[in-house]
Amino acid sequence: MRQLLPEPAGDVDGPELYRTDRRAPLERRPWLAVNMVQSADGATALEGRSGGLGGPADRAIFTALRSIADVILVGAGTVRAEHYGPPRTSARDQRLRLERGQEPHPRIAVVSGRLDLDPGARLFSDPARRPLVLTIEKADAERRARLAAVADIIDAGDTTFDPLAALATLRETGAGVVLCEGGPALNGELVNAGVIDELCLTIAPLLVAGPSPRCAHGAEPPQPEGLVVSRVLEEDGSLFLRYLRRELAQ
Repeated sequence: MRQLLPEPAGDVDGPELYRTDRRAPLERRPWLAVNMVQSADGATALEGRSGGLGGPADRAIFTALRSIADVILVGAGTVRAEHYGPPRTSARDQRLRLERGQEPHPRIAVVSGRLDLDPGARLFSDPARRPLVLTIEKADAERRARLAAVADIIDAGDTTFDPLAALATLRETGAGVVLCEGGPALNGELVNAGVIDELCLTIAPLLVAGPSPRCAHGAEPPQPEGLVVSRVLEEDGSLFLRYLRRELAQ
């Protein structure tokens, strides 16, 4: 893998760069990074899933980012489409996490206002690693009771999901770094809330077209969020871009 920015370098360990980037929690919430892959024409899924867009280098960076997160935040639709299970963490990463004072594995937090999740799904298969489910106070009581048997339920809003409330609650549980893996609707809510500190974006050298949504979609925020390019890597035609929120890059 070669680095194009900030200084050109012919051979770098991209995943290790992502592992060692400085990330510090803010005053009332964790550091929030978003990791997404898209095609050159902006598609975030191929045949309904993101997996067809990323190659080995993208998967290595995906694993590296997961290895430093306390919580992996993801929308219910992405959980269903990508068949999420409990996070896998290598023995090396578990050791490094313990040395940093983290749990051996990151915890999954699923955002679902309707609680339309299957309690028998693979994500809920390990009783020792119960996911969090972030929902709303008005969520269906019967679905809430079913999921409470396999997950810890947290209310983050009354009738609509409140990203600020969700992140504040995650900070109270000890999370210093939260990694969001989408999908685009959840990313759009985070853009609107102004809480994205870091965007890690893989650009695959593919033209896909089709109906796939862009990286973030939804209502427009009051004003666009300014970002600064922190790093650009390249391997086999794929670009790996790391952006920081402008005020954090000073």
